Amino acid sequence: MEEDYQATPKQESILEGTEDPVPSASTSSIALTEEEQEELRKELAKVEDEVRTLSQVLSLKEKRLGEIKKKLGITPFGELKQSLTRSWQQVTTSTAYKRTSETLTQVGQRATAALSTAGATMSRRLEEVRNSPTFKSFGEGVENLKTKMSPQTSPQTASRDVAEGLSPAESASPTEVRHQDASEESEELH
Repeated sequence: MEEDYQATPKQESILEGTEDPVPSASTSSIALTEEEQEELRKELAKVEDEVRTLSQVLSLKEKRLGEIKKKLGITPFGELKQSLTRSWQQVTTSTAYKRTSETLTQVGQRATAALSTAGATMSRRLEEVRNSPTFKSFGEGVENLKTKMSPQTSPQTASRDVAEGLSPAESASPTEVRHQDASEESEELH
Protein backbone atom coordinates (compact mmCIF):
# COMPACT_ATOMS: atom_id res chain seq x y z
CA MET A 1 0.00 0.00 0.00
CA GLU A 2 2.79 2.40 0.84
CA GLU A 3 5.06 3.32 -2.03
CA ASP A 4 8.02 5.63 -2.36
CA TYR A 5 6.64 9.08 -2.63
CA GLN A 6 8.52 12.02 -4.09
CA ALA A 7 7.11 15.48 -3.49
CA THR A 8 7.40 18.08 -6.22
CA PRO A 9 9.25 21.32 -5.46
CA LYS A 10 5.88 23.11 -5.27
CA GLN A 11 4.55 20.55 -2.72
CA GLU A 12 7.73 20.90 -0.66
CA SER A 13 7.30 24.67 -0.50
CA ILE A 14 3.68 24.20 0.61
CA LEU A 15 4.74 21.73 3.32
CA GLU A 16 7.47 24.12 4.50
CA GLY A 17 4.88 26.88 4.74
CA THR A 18 6.54 29.20 2.23
CA GLU A 19 3.72 28.96 -0.30
CA ASP A 20 -0.07 29.18 -0.07
CA PRO A 21 -1.49 25.61 -0.01
CA VAL A 22 -4.69 26.73 -1.78
CA PRO A 23 -3.65 28.90 -4.67
CA SER A 24 -6.27 30.91 -6.51
CA ALA A 25 -7.63 29.45 -9.72
CA SER A 26 -5.87 31.95 -11.95
CA THR A 27 -2.40 31.42 -10.47
CA SER A 28 -2.62 27.61 -10.22
CA SER A 29 -3.52 27.00 -13.84
CA ILE A 30 -1.03 29.57 -15.15
CA ALA A 31 1.86 28.62 -12.88
CA LEU A 32 1.72 24.90 -13.68
CA THR A 33 2.89 23.35 -16.88
CA GLU A 34 0.93 20.62 -18.59
CA GLU A 35 3.43 18.10 -17.28
CA GLU A 36 3.03 19.31 -13.65
CA GLN A 37 -0.75 19.26 -13.94
CA GLU A 38 -0.69 15.71 -15.26
CA GLU A 39 1.63 14.65 -12.44
CA LEU A 40 -0.69 16.26 -9.85
CA ARG A 41 -3.74 14.54 -11.35
CA LYS A 42 -1.97 11.18 -11.05
CA GLU A 43 -1.02 11.97 -7.46
CA LEU A 44 -4.59 13.08 -6.69
CA ALA A 45 -5.97 9.81 -8.04
CA LYS A 46 -3.40 7.89 -6.02
CA VAL A 47 -4.25 9.74 -2.76
CA GLU A 48 -7.98 9.28 -3.37
CA ASP A 49 -7.38 5.56 -3.91
CA GLU A 50 -5.37 5.38 -0.66
CA VAL A 51 -8.20 7.17 1.22
CA ARG A 52 -10.76 4.67 -0.15
CA THR A 53 -8.49 1.77 0.79
CA LEU A 54 -7.96 3.14 4.30
CA SER A 55 -11.72 3.67 4.71
CA GLN A 56 -12.35 0.06 3.68
CA VAL A 57 -9.65 -1.20 6.06
CA LEU A 58 -11.09 0.92 8.87
CA SER A 59 -14.58 -0.42 8.16
CA LEU A 60 -13.31 -4.00 8.25
CA LYS A 61 -11.41 -3.34 11.49
CA GLU A 62 -14.55 -1.84 13.10
CA LYS A 63 -16.56 -4.87 11.98
CA ARG A 64 -13.95 -7.22 13.46
CA LEU A 65 -13.93 -5.16 16.68
CA GLY A 66 -17.71 -5.60 16.94
CA GLU A 67 -17.42 -9.36 16.42
CA ILE A 68 -14.75 -9.69 19.11
CA LYS A 69 -16.80 -7.64 21.58
CA LYS A 70 -19.86 -9.76 20.82
CA LYS A 71 -17.92 -12.97 21.49
CA LEU A 72 -16.63 -11.51 24.77
CA GLY A 73 -20.15 -10.44 25.78
CA ILE A 74 -19.29 -6.75 25.79
CA THR A 75 -22.42 -4.74 25.03
CA PRO A 76 -22.75 -1.01 24.36
CA PHE A 77 -24.61 -0.69 27.65
CA GLY A 78 -21.82 -2.54 29.46
CA GLU A 79 -19.23 -0.26 27.87
CA LEU A 80 -21.22 2.80 28.94
CA LYS A 81 -21.55 1.43 32.46
CA GLN A 82 -17.83 0.71 32.63
CA SER A 83 -17.03 4.17 31.30
CA LEU A 84 -19.30 5.81 33.87
CA THR A 85 -17.77 3.74 36.65
CA ARG A 86 -14.28 4.80 35.59
CA SER A 87 -15.37 8.44 35.39
CA TRP A 88 -17.00 8.28 38.84
CA GLN A 89 -13.84 6.77 40.31
CA GLN A 90 -11.82 9.59 38.79
CA VAL A 91 -14.21 12.15 40.26
CA THR A 92 -14.21 10.60 43.73
CA THR A 93 -10.44 10.45 43.82
CA SER A 94 -10.05 14.06 42.72
CA THR A 95 -8.80 16.63 45.20
CA ALA A 96 -11.82 18.89 44.68
CA TYR A 97 -14.25 16.07 45.49
CA LYS A 98 -12.35 15.11 48.62
CA ARG A 99 -12.27 18.72 49.85
CA THR A 100 -15.98 19.20 49.14
CA SER A 101 -16.84 15.93 50.88
CA GLU A 102 -14.80 16.87 53.95
CA THR A 103 -16.40 20.33 54.07
CA LEU A 104 -19.92 18.90 53.82
CA THR A 105 -19.15 16.39 56.55
CA GLN A 106 -17.95 19.16 58.84
CA VAL A 107 -21.01 21.28 58.07
CA GLY A 108 -23.29 18.32 58.84
CA GLN A 109 -21.55 17.68 62.14
CA ARG A 110 -21.79 21.34 63.14
CA ALA A 111 -25.46 21.51 62.18
CA THR A 112 -26.18 18.37 64.21
CA ALA A 113 -24.40 19.82 67.23
CA ALA A 114 -26.24 23.15 66.87
CA LEU A 115 -29.64 21.45 66.60
CA SER A 116 -28.85 19.24 69.58
CA THR A 117 -27.87 22.26 71.66
CA ALA A 118 -30.98 24.16 70.58
CA GLY A 119 -33.19 21.18 71.45
CA ALA A 120 -31.61 20.82 74.89
CA THR A 121 -31.99 24.55 75.54
CA MET A 122 -35.65 24.52 74.51
CA SER A 123 -36.34 21.48 76.67
CA ARG A 124 -34.68 23.11 79.67
CA ARG A 125 -36.65 26.35 79.12
CA LEU A 126 -39.96 24.50 78.86
CA GLU A 127 -39.17 22.63 82.06
CA GLU A 128 -38.41 25.95 83.78
CA VAL A 129 -41.72 27.41 82.60
CA ARG A 130 -43.62 24.32 83.71
CA ASN A 131 -42.06 24.51 87.18
CA SER A 132 -42.57 28.27 87.54
CA PRO A 133 -45.05 29.49 90.20
CA THR A 134 -47.05 31.41 87.59
CA PHE A 135 -47.58 28.32 85.45
CA LYS A 136 -48.51 26.21 88.48
CA SER A 137 -50.96 28.87 89.66
CA PHE A 138 -52.49 29.05 86.20
CA GLY A 139 -52.75 25.25 86.06
CA GLU A 140 -54.51 25.14 89.43
CA GLY A 141 -56.95 27.84 88.28
CA VAL A 142 -57.77 25.87 85.15
CA GLU A 143 -58.24 22.72 87.23
CA ASN A 144 -60.60 24.54 89.63
CA LEU A 145 -62.59 25.95 86.74
CA LYS A 146 -62.77 22.53 85.15
CA THR A 147 -63.98 21.00 88.41
CA LYS A 148 -66.66 23.63 88.85
CA MET A 149 -67.84 23.31 85.26
CA SER A 150 -68.05 19.50 85.15
CA PRO A 151 -71.70 18.33 84.99
CA GLN A 152 -71.30 15.36 87.30
CA THR A 153 -69.55 15.01 90.57
CA SER A 154 -67.24 12.07 90.60
CA PRO A 155 -66.55 10.07 93.78
CA GLN A 156 -63.06 11.59 93.83
CA THR A 157 -64.47 15.10 93.66
CA ALA A 158 -67.01 14.34 96.40
CA SER A 159 -64.33 12.95 98.73
CA ARG A 160 -62.13 15.97 98.04
CA ASP A 161 -65.03 18.31 98.76
CA VAL A 162 -65.69 16.56 102.08
CA ALA A 163 -61.99 16.77 102.95
CA GLU A 164 -62.04 20.49 102.16
CA GLY A 165 -65.20 20.98 104.21
CA LEU A 166 -67.47 22.03 101.33
CA SER A 167 -71.17 21.37 101.42
CA PRO A 168 -72.84 19.67 98.45
CA ALA A 169 -74.32 23.02 97.39
CA GLU A 170 -70.90 24.67 97.46
CA SER A 171 -69.28 21.94 95.45
CA ALA A 172 -72.16 21.47 93.01
CA SER A 173 -71.74 22.41 89.41
CA PRO A 174 -73.68 25.40 88.03
CA THR A 175 -76.13 23.02 86.34
CA GLU A 176 -76.80 21.20 89.59
CA VAL A 177 -77.27 24.53 91.35
CA ARG A 178 -79.88 25.61 88.82
CA HIS A 179 -81.74 22.29 89.18
CA GLN A 180 -81.71 22.57 92.97
CA ASP A 181 -83.02 26.15 92.84
CA ALA A 182 -85.82 25.13 90.47
CA SER A 183 -86.90 22.21 92.65
CA GLU A 184 -86.90 24.42 95.77
CA GLU A 185 -89.10 26.97 94.00
CA SER A 186 -91.58 24.32 92.89
CA GLU A 187 -91.87 23.00 96.45
CA GLU A 188 -92.61 26.49 97.73
CA LEU A 189 -95.39 26.91 95.17
CA HIS A 190 -97.18 23.72 96.20
